[in-house]
Amino acid sequence: MLSQFSHTRLLRYAGLFTWAVVGLPLLYSWAAPYIADASGEDLALRPMPWQGWAAYLVFGFSYAWLTRGLGRRDRSGFDYLLVVVLTLAALGVSYFTGTGLGSVLLMVAACVLPWLLPLKLGVAWLLASQLAVAPVFIRWLDFPPLEALMQSMLYAGFSGFVFVVSLVALQQTQAREEQRRLNAELRATRALLADSARVNERTRISRELHDLLGHHLTALSLNLEVAGHLSEGRVREHVQQAHALARLLLTDVREAVSQLREGGAIDLAAALRPLAENVPSLEIDMDIEEPLTVDDPERAHVLLRCTQEAITNAVRHSGANHLWLTARREGDRVLLRVRDDGHGRDKLIPGNGLRGLEERLRQYGGRLEVDTRHGQGFQLTMGLPVAAHAGIRLHGGIDA
Repeated sequence: MLSQFSHTRLLRYAGLFTWAVVGLPLLYSWAAPYIADASGEDLALRPMPWQGWAAYLVFGFSYAWLTRGLGRRDRSGFDYLLVVVLTLAALGVSYFTGTGLGSVLLMVAACVLPWLLPLKLGVAWLLASQLAVAPVFIRWLDFPPLEALMQSMLYAGFSGFVFVVSLVALQQTQAREEQRRLNAELRATRALLADSARVNERTRISRELHDLLGHHLTALSLNLEVAGHLSEGRVREHVQQAHALARLLLTDVREAVSQLREGGAIDLAAALRPLAENVPSLEIDMDIEEPLTVDDPERAHVLLRCTQEAITNAVRHSGANHLWLTARREGDRVLLRVRDDGHGRDKLIPGNGLRGLEERLRQYGGRLEVDTRHGQGFQLTMGLPVAAHAGIRLHGGIDA
């Protein structure tokens, strides 16, 4: 049953469960006066002020929001602000109730820190927040300062354990994503290599037929033609028939060679589709013209790498939830368009990914165009000639 949940979802639900359990003593402290009146006993509990409830509920909302998509790379400034709110809300629960319940909530908050903050900053944040509860132990629980410090460090130790568990989950998520990416790349490359091997073998066979069998048939046809001029009677008739058969056979060989060469194209759609499978937090729609073939294996490999880079950029940088990919044959080139619904930006500074795309395309006479606006996502349009001579009419460059 647990296999249905990823480790990130288990972390989320475990934190929400702990938050709910912490609410039980808060609920009891709120109901304590009514219980005391009904029983006639003095329970000597501090009543729960509304500020404590507010801090408790704010903590739950902040935690639920921050853990809605653990592992997503597109964290906004609002998420980092919520980390501050999450910490202050946990401290507020302790200060408004005069208990150490805030330290328990800070343990829950510790599982969020590795996903948002660098390692050293996350550890410092964890220690500082737990030490901030020490005055509660001194003022309301009458702990000596040293014992209050030791109590805070005890909770810091528990929080450190939660932090490390969450850090391991983060590393597993990153390793799983890298494994998925490499597996998709391997499957796409395998499909491309299979097609390339098939194309190379058909080309080799057609070349052998043309160079060997075609050459000998041509020589045979010429010799039969000469023999036809030198012979007479029924012998000449048979020679002419043999000559006609030789010419027919030569025509059949040429047609077979042409069919082998024409049927040796690479199916680009079969190579691209594995790249869209099981991409986390990104839904990909592919609209690829059928059939979409490329004769040159190297150019098919360029289109494969460009598609992979575009998908990787959408996952890592754009914050997109949906990506649309279309591939068409337009004249003597393949047009590949990748569009997402990410953040976008008004001013584009090309990084290594875009530069790599532009360099790959330019090497084969292709072109890259980038269209992006803030709030309107990214659109990459890549055009690549399907033959070497077609690239003379194109010029590479990033248009953005």
